[in-house]
Amino acid sequence: MKTLLQVGDPVPDFAALAVGGDCGAGREVCPSDFAGRRLVLYFYPKDDTPGCTTQACALRDSWTELAATDAAIFGVSVDGADSHRSFIAKFDLPFPLLSDPDHRLVEAFGVWVEKVREGKTTMGTERTTFIIDPGGRIGAILRSVAPAEHLSLLQAALR
Repeated sequence: MKTLLQVGDPVPDFAALAVGGDCGAGREVCPSDFAGRRLVLYFYPKDDTPGCTTQACALRDSWTELAATDAAIFGVSVDGADSHRSFIAKFDLPFPLLSDPDHRLVEAFGVWVEKVREGKTTMGTERTTFIIDPGGRIGAILRSVAPAEHLSLLQAALR
């Protein structure tokens, strides 16, 4: 059984392709790119699904306020870069999305989990947000959040 990340743990190292927002058509990012500022990684199951769209559009609609916190905010899913580009364009999302088709990030952050839906067990991404402090340690974790509640929880954590 793997150990879940806890507040105070160092952020797992990674390199991932980010598309959208200030990353434009795409560039690789890693935690050290954000040294000295807060980094938010919000993991979500799948582009352009009802819950994930609700969550992303809530962030979009409050983007001015969120951007004022000076935290770098990224959505993360196992979808590919092309799927992310379509999702961003369809909903005019102002923030970048990290592509994790090899499941490296979801595994490193412990959010690739068993899910049961309609009696069927599958693996999928748990909707969880990690707020990394300017020193590179996990400052807060919002586990298994409901899409409609995510924004208010994130806003409170960033205050």
